[in-house]
Amino acid sequence: MALELRHLRYLLAVADHGNFTRAAEDLHISQPTLSQQIRQLERTLGTQLLDRTGRTVRLTDAGEAYAHHARGALRDLAAAERAVHDVQDLSRGRLRLAVTPTFTAYLVGPLTAELHTRHPGITLTVRETTQNDIETGLLADEFDLGIAFQGPHPPGVTATALFTETLTLVTGTHHPLADRAAPLPVRELADRRLALLSGDFATRGHIDAYFERHRVSPCITVEANSIQALTEVVQRTPLATVLPDALTHDHPRLTPVPLDPALPTRTVTLLRRADAYRSAAARAFTHLVHDLVRTRGYIPAR
Repeated sequence: MALELRHLRYLLAVADHGNFTRAAEDLHISQPTLSQQIRQLERTLGTQLLDRTGRTVRLTDAGEAYAHHARGALRDLAAAERAVHDVQDLSRGRLRLAVTPTFTAYLVGPLTAELHTRHPGITLTVRETTQNDIETGLLADEFDLGIAFQGPHPPGVTATALFTETLTLVTGTHHPLADRAAPLPVRELADRRLALLSGDFATRGHIDAYFERHRVSPCITVEANSIQALTEVVQRTPLATVLPDALTHDHPRLTPVPLDPALPTRTVTLLRRADAYRSAAARAFTHLVHDLVRTRGYIPAR
C-alpha cells in the first residue's frame, strides 16, 4: 500500500483524541473506515503504532517516533502550500497573528486598520492567548507572528524588540485624581479602591509584585478577566485600575495617573519561528508594526 497524507492525518487525529470515535467524528469519516486505514498503515510499516488495550488509545513507542515525524511533515507541507500561494505584490495573502490579551485593547485595532489601508487583500486571523501558547503555536506553525513580552523564549523562537510598555494607574475623567499634576505616591493607594485584572493574567502578577515590593495593599473591589470590562467599570465608577498607559491614547474618557515610584516597564516584542518561511504578508506586517510604533510615539525599547 502506498502511504498517503490521509494516513498521517488519521493517525495523528486518533493520537490527539485518544479515541477512535471522536477522531472519526472530527475527520468526518466512519469509525470502521478510520480503523481500517490505521491498520493498513501499521501493516505497511510492519509495526504497531497504537496501543488499543486501555480505555484511552495511546501511541506505542514506535507510534510516538512516527507521529513526531508525521507532524513535522504535515507542518512543512502546509508551509510549502503557503509559499506556493504567496503573492509578492500583496494583492492577496494570509497572516496568522497571536497576541497576549493587553495588546487586544490598544494595539490590534490600529494594526488591523493600517494593514487594511495598505494591503486590503491580506486576510488577517488574530488569536488572543497566553505567551506560552503563542510560543508553542509558533513552533507548531499555527501562527506566523506573535506579539508578547521579552523572554526568556524557547529555542527556535526569535524575538525582535518593538517598544517599552508602561503600566500606570488609570481612572475615568470624572475621577478626583484625573486632574492631578504630580505623580501619585504609591502608598496613597492603600486607601483607594481598585478594579484589577484577575490572577490568570500575567499583567496582574506584575502589578501584585509591584504592590508587594512597596508594601501596599489596596482594596481590590472588582476583579475581571476582561480589559474591556475594566475600562467600562472605571469610566462609570469612582474606581481606578492599573493598565498600560498606551490604552488611554484612544479613550477620551480614560486618564493615566503616573505613580511614584513608577511601575517597572516591560519590553514588547514581535515573535516568529526562527526557521519559518516568511511570507510576503508576514514581511509586510513586520514593517507595518515598526512604522506604527514610531508614528504612535511609543517609548522605544531599551
